[in-house]
Amino acid sequence: MLKKILHALLTLLFRIEVKGLEHYDAAGKRVLIISNHTSFLDPLLLGVFLPDDITFAINTHISRSPWIKPFLRLSKVFVLDPTQPLSLKSLIHHLKTDKKTVIFPEGRITVTGSLMKIYDGTGMVADRADAMILPIRIDGAEFTHFSRLKKIVRQRMFPKITITILPPTQVAAPKELRGKQRRHYNGRILSDIMTNLAFTTSHYQQTIFAKLLQARIIHGGKHIVANDLERTPLSYNRLITRTIAIGNALKKISESGENLGVLLPNSTKTLCVVLGIQLYGRVPAMLNYSIGSTGMLSACHTAKIKTVLTSRRFIDLGKLTEEAEHLSQHLNLVYLEDLASNITGLDKLRAFWQCKTANSWYNKAELDPHHPAVILFTSGTEGSPKGVVLSHQNILANHEQVASRINFNAQDIVFNFLPMFHSFGFTVGTLLPIMHGMTTFFYPSPLHYSIIPEIAYEKNATIMFGTNTFLAAYGKKAHPYDFYKIRYVVAGAEKLQDNVRQLWSDKFGIRILEGYGATETSPVAAVNTPIENKIGSVGRLMPSMKYQLEAVPGIEDAGKLHLAGPNIMLGYLLADNPGKLVPPESTYGKGWYDTGDIVHIDEDGFVSIQGRSKRFAKISGEMVSLAATEQIVADIWPEHQHAVVSLPDERKGEQLVLLTTYKDPTIKELIAKAKGIAAINLPRKFVEVDKVPVMATGKTNYIEATELAKQKLA
Repeated sequence: MLKKILHALLTLLFRIEVKGLEHYDAAGKRVLIISNHTSFLDPLLLGVFLPDDITFAINTHISRSPWIKPFLRLSKVFVLDPTQPLSLKSLIHHLKTDKKTVIFPEGRITVTGSLMKIYDGTGMVADRADAMILPIRIDGAEFTHFSRLKKIVRQRMFPKITITILPPTQVAAPKELRGKQRRHYNGRILSDIMTNLAFTTSHYQQTIFAKLLQARIIHGGKHIVANDLERTPLSYNRLITRTIAIGNALKKISESGENLGVLLPNSTKTLCVVLGIQLYGRVPAMLNYSIGSTGMLSACHTAKIKTVLTSRRFIDLGKLTEEAEHLSQHLNLVYLEDLASNITGLDKLRAFWQCKTANSWYNKAELDPHHPAVILFTSGTEGSPKGVVLSHQNILANHEQVASRINFNAQDIVFNFLPMFHSFGFTVGTLLPIMHGMTTFFYPSPLHYSIIPEIAYEKNATIMFGTNTFLAAYGKKAHPYDFYKIRYVVAGAEKLQDNVRQLWSDKFGIRILEGYGATETSPVAAVNTPIENKIGSVGRLMPSMKYQLEAVPGIEDAGKLHLAGPNIMLGYLLADNPGKLVPPESTYGKGWYDTGDIVHIDEDGFVSIQGRSKRFAKISGEMVSLAATEQIVADIWPEHQHAVVSLPDERKGEQLVLLTTYKDPTIKELIAKAKGIAAINLPRKFVEVDKVPVMATGKTNYIEATELAKQKLA
C-alpha cells in the first residue's frame, strides 16, 4: 500500500516516466541492476517504479543519510563497502540465489553532474555471480534539492524525472584472465557500459535550436553563455532573441534548404548569425578566409553558395578588402550592418515575443535532426576544398559522446580562440559550451600568443581547446599564473609533442589531454580523459563508435582506421559535382568513414596514431612513417619547428627531406643523437626555413612545405 501511495505521489510531483520496462522482464532472475547516482531520491525511485521486490546494495555512508533511512524498509537493503572484498563476496552469494539487486557502481552521489569513478568491484560481482547486467539511467533527479549539485546546476522543486531501462548485457571476461587482470577487465567493461548508458539515453536526436531551448529551461534564461571582446555578454534569452531576429531577416532573402556562406570572425554576432541561419532550415557554410578569395570561391562553387554573409568592420580589420571585392564579382555579399539596419523596432518586438514563446511554436515545426546543420570545408590538402556536411544529430551526438566521458558544468568558462570555420572551433569550442550551460568567450585569432594567456587570466577561463603549435607558443609566452583556473586543456588536430606536454606540466601544473578527430567525425573521435589517460595515445574512441583496421602492406601491428557511428558526417560536397551530397562509404560498407590514418589500438582500447596513410614513404621497398621521423627530429631538437616531407628519388623510390628552423643541421649530428634509430628513418636532405608553413588552424601545411622543399632543392 505504501509503495502504491509513493508511486502516485512521485508521479504527480515529478511527472515520472519509465521507459524500457520490457528490458526489465527480459533480463531474467539473476540480475545486477546498475544505475547512475544523481541524488538521494535514486533508491526510492527505483524501489517504487521497478517491479518485484528488489535488493539494494547501498554504500555504507549513503545508508546512514536521514533522507534515505525512512525508505529503506520498502526493500531489502544490502549495506556495502565497495573497498572491502568480504562485503563483495557476500553480495555475490546473494546474487547467486537468483535475486534482482540494485547497485550504484559510482559508490557515491555525483558532485559533478557527470559520471564519477566506477568501482571495479561491481564488474567483478557480475562476473563471479554470472549475472545479467541491467543498465538504468535516472535523468532529472540531479536538478532536485536532493542532489549534491547546489552550486553546479540550477535546482528546482519538481523537475521532470525519466527512468530509462536499457537492454540487459553481460560481462564476459576471457577465461584465461585471472586476478587483478580479470578485475581490471571487468571494471573497464562496466565503465564502458555506464558511459554508453549516459550517451544512448541522452537527447541528441533533435535540432540545435531545440537543444538551445532545452538548455535555457535547464539553466535559466538569464544565465550568461557567450561573450567576446566587445564585453557585451549574452544570456540565453538575449541569444535566442537575437537569433530569431536575424533568422526572420534572413528568411526574407533566402530559400528553405539554401546554403549561405559565412565570412565572419569568432564573435557573439557570428554565433547569432549561425543559429539564425539554422532556425528556418537554411545551412551555414563556414568560409575559411585564410585561404584567399580563390579558395573561398572554389568552396562556394562546390556548395552552390549564392549569398555570403559578412561584415564591413571585419573586412576592414581583417584587411580582406581585395578578397571581398573579388567575391562580390561572383556572389551576393550581404553585410550585417545592412541587415541590421533593416530590422525595425517592430521586428525586434516580434523576436522578443517569439523568444518567450519559442518552446511552443518551434517544437511544433518538427524540423528533422538529420537535416544539414553546417558545411565545413577541409583545408584543401588534397586539392580543391571539400565540403563536409554535418547534421544537427551529428553535432549533438558528438557533444553527448564527449559529455559522457568528461565532466563540465555551468560554472565552466571556455576560452575559444579557434576559428569557427575549423570543426574543432565550431562544434566543440562554440556549440558545445552553449548547449551545456557553459560560458564561451570568443577571441578572433589564435595567433596573438602574448595576449591570449592574458585574456584567459582575465576571464578566469577553465577550459581551452588548441593545437600543439598554438599551445607551445602560449606556454612560452604565458606567466606561470595565467592559467591558474584552467581545469582542462584538450589538444587536437596535430600530434602533441612531449616537450609541449612537459612545459605545461612544469610551468602551469596542467596535464594536457590529447584527442583525435576529423571534420568528418563532428569532430571528436577519441580523447584522453582525467579518468582514462595514456600518454602517447589520443585516448579511447567515443561511445557508440565502431571501428575496423584495414591491413596495410609493410605495416605490422597497425592498420588504416575506418569509423562508423552517430557522429559520422552526412557526406561530402565535391568540386566535380557541386551541390551533390556524397554519403560516406568505405571498404566496410555504407556509413563507414575511411580516416586515412594508420593507427594501433591496444587491449584497453587506447588509440595511437602512427601516421597518415598518405604520409608514408616507400624507401628501398620499406614503409617509413613521416610522422614518426618528424617525432624523432622533434625529440632531438625540441626548441625548433620541423616538417618532414617525401620527394621522388631515382635510386630508392622516395627520399625524406626535413624542413627545420634549426640552424646548420647535418646528417652526422642527427645520426649521432638518434641512437638506435635505423638510418632509413632519418632524412638525408635539409631545408632551413625561418618558419615552417602552417594553416590558420595551426596544422602544418604539408602541401606548401613540399613545394618549398622542391624549390630549395631544385
